[in-house]
Amino acid sequence: MNASPSITRRQWLASTIACAAGTLAPLARAAAPHDKPLRVILPLSAGSGADGAIRAIGPSIGKVLGQALVIENLPGAGGITGTAQLVRAPKDGSTIGIISNNHVVNPSLYKNIPFDSISDITTITIIGSTPFVLVASPKLPVRNVQELIAHAKANPGTLNYGSSGNGTILHLGAAMFVQQAGLQIPHIPYRGMGQLMNDLLSGQVQLGVVAVAPAAPHVKTGALRALGVTSAKRSSALPDVPTIAEQGLPDYVLDGWIAAIAPAGLADAERQRLYQGFVQGVATPEATQALVAQGYDIQLMPPAQTTAFIREEKSRMEAVVNAANVKLD
Repeated sequence: MNASPSITRRQWLASTIACAAGTLAPLARAAAPHDKPLRVILPLSAGSGADGAIRAIGPSIGKVLGQALVIENLPGAGGITGTAQLVRAPKDGSTIGIISNNHVVNPSLYKNIPFDSISDITTITIIGSTPFVLVASPKLPVRNVQELIAHAKANPGTLNYGSSGNGTILHLGAAMFVQQAGLQIPHIPYRGMGQLMNDLLSGQVQLGVVAVAPAAPHVKTGALRALGVTSAKRSSALPDVPTIAEQGLPDYVLDGWIAAIAPAGLADAERQRLYQGFVQGVATPEATQALVAQGYDIQLMPPAQTTAFIREEKSRMEAVVNAANVKLD
């Protein structure tokens, strides 16, 4: 599954933004019975990329829906804790959740999850995606993917890669690269991004897959070396860095994405109301600029397409997790 936005998705975005102004008033009137705030469960910690994104666009979405958005961070167990509360919430459109890649990764990582990641949710939209980048310490004598592969094969046992933790999308992104490149490189898990970035910058760990937005400033100063972008197309934040796919690993594609969901059983009319709230809210200049500034490529995928995307991503990531032989209790 190519997780990057296709031409069709970009065309969809253009058309929905174009009609947003014309449909704003009817949607606001339809939302009138919803006189209570919209509860937004975020099963991730404050300060995460998804947290920053929904807080940036929340006011615009709330204005369209005629409801204030009350964002509640419920982190724990890679997003399972908060999502478990979401699926048990009322099915009336009063509660939604914002999920990311870990929603489709967790079923392959954990033995017991108290909900089904597909049948227990109602999809609303994929809000946007952002690429990652494979970076190296500048102490490593490589400047691109092919040089890294050659160096690793010529010097077995001398390299390592770090991640923000076992089973995270950054771990799996690096593991997927190692698998597809036919390498044997050990993994060093960290407790979050902060320590990982510190050790990448100091050279204590040599390789890692990290989000483009926090990595770009260090790449530009030379403190980190960008070897390849993980998405299907180059990143506007690092336009001179080729994708991993165009450097000899054509099947390598990985994006970080965020999606809006609700409990299963939500009425279709309410689902469409919420979807249009995201479409029209994100179409406002301030919301669009906020997402782009955080490195997101806006998608606003319609609900049915979102369901298909999440199903395909779950299947794809299951293969990656199994190949990496990662299991958590």
